[in-house]
Amino acid sequence: MNKLAVGVLALQGDFELHQKSLRKLGVHAPLVRTKEELDACRGLIIPGGESTTLIKLLNKTGMPEAVKKFSEDRPVFGTCAGCIAMATRITNDTMTPMGLIDMDVERNAYGRQVDSFVDTVQIPMFDSRPGFEGIFIRAPKILSVGGETEILAYHRDEIVMARNKRVLVATFHPELTGDTRIHRFFLEAFFTSA
Repeated sequence: MNKLAVGVLALQGDFELHQKSLRKLGVHAPLVRTKEELDACRGLIIPGGESTTLIKLLNKTGMPEAVKKFSEDRPVFGTCAGCIAMATRITNDTMTPMGLIDMDVERNAYGRQVDSFVDTVQIPMFDSRPGFEGIFIRAPKILSVGGETEILAYHRDEIVMARNKRVLVATFHPELTGDTRIHRFFLEAFFTSA
């Protein structure tokens, strides 16, 4: 996969940790701040951060339309704030997300920064070790999914990871762990010709 370029949106948030996770897997991971840099990539990760700020910066740089067009034939993975930005609807905010995956999300669903937590997420597709350390920092909740959206993981009874044909989202931060299985899944499941 060393010829594969998966960009990491670097407008705001924890983009360097996603870049580090991809590099551990032998993938070129350029930081993306412009439409031109995005065009040079075969995939994109939209990191966590502060969702209001992220969406404002996306709009200010003219990136939403570029990311939407990009996602028509190239994979995109969003975590936490990135997950919010990619949803169809945000139930407790007036921001307009990009609508890349059919789901409703609630921002900061678990409370404030002090209510952040770490707990095990169950990811059944990881057969031999389905438990994954879920780091939830002012995390959203996926309230419902529709269309072709497939649920991939739960924390207790709540949806925390989902996908459609070209998009993967997680409400938690896999990049904050040393466990690269979710990044590896993104690469192996979404880049069939890589």
